Amino acid sequence: MGILQFEQIRQPLMAALAAFLAALVLGKLLIPLLRAMKAGQSIREVGPKWHNSKAGTPTMGGIIFILAAAVGMVLAGWQQMLAGHYEHLFVLGFALVYGIIGFLDDYVKVKKKRNLGLTALQKFALQLAAAACYLALLRWSGHLTNELYIPFWNQTVAVNIVVYMIFAMFVIVGCVNAVNLTDGIDGLAAGVTMPVMAFFAVTAAIWSTLRESGLSSLALFPAALFGGLAGFLVYNFHPAKVFMGDTGSLFLGAAVCGMAFAMDMPLILALVGLIYIIETLSDILQVAYFKLTHGKRIFKMAPIHHHFEMCGWSEVKIFTVFTLVTLVCCVAAFLGVAGRY
Repeated sequence: MGILQFEQIRQPLMAALAAFLAALVLGKLLIPLLRAMKAGQSIREVGPKWHNSKAGTPTMGGIIFILAAAVGMVLAGWQQMLAGHYEHLFVLGFALVYGIIGFLDDYVKVKKKRNLGLTALQKFALQLAAAACYLALLRWSGHLTNELYIPFWNQTVAVNIVVYMIFAMFVIVGCVNAVNLTDGIDGLAAGVTMPVMAFFAVTAAIWSTLRESGLSSLALFPAALFGGLAGFLVYNFHPAKVFMGDTGSLFLGAAVCGMAFAMDMPLILALVGLIYIIETLSDILQVAYFKLTHGKRIFKMAPIHHHFEMCGWSEVKIFTVFTLVTLVCCVAAFLGVAGRY
């Protein structure tokens, strides 16, 4: 494992701090604007009854941490870009495309005053196309190989490039929508994603010590997003004053898998994204079991955070436990990739 020098952490720390402050300011400005636009959240009819009180809370708040992260990256990484390092912009651009898809979905929900936006087919087609373009960009720029890195074993396995690209596209779409499912209670998606961004920021900073081209800019994106999410949680923590909407959750999903593929280690998603996976599996199992048994359920409600709510857990407790589980997973993931660096 490489040793972090001050120069490797100075700029990511600056990006995180700048994004945090920017998110605080943007929240003060954008939340009243979203209220004035009547961009209120519609609550699922099948959701917990006590969520009905959240109806009308401004949505599309993901714009806050998206803009904050961009501000932090630009302020801290200006010299990097002048020196020709654009890795962080690749991931930001990819996440922005998904954020735009989410924004369109949110806009339809707000305009039509319903909880369903774009159709499933429309979202799937747009997400799959974005994933294919991003993977092609990474392949062209030399950041993505067809050598599948296996954490802990510190080995790689060569995979046919066509098979790998198809696998990668569906992993990205699945990961993005898993993060979207996790965004079901106040602060949860933001809280769970913060340790993941910290993992990628630290790992990318260490990775930069081995780059012949000098300091890598890749650590700037997750560091800035970490700061942006910390500032956003000031407004999104229970009781939430604003929701991130699909604008934010699809951006976060793309940020998570975008970093994994940019660092050429997609299998690490199984560990750092354990909560996302559990949320998705709980939903799949619930639907499948319901259909097979003609009405019986495994969980009181899915995804699983709603099950815990029905069991009497507060939103703050779910937020804390799920975030701590992710933190432990990210520490384990860090140890799992240590041999690579």
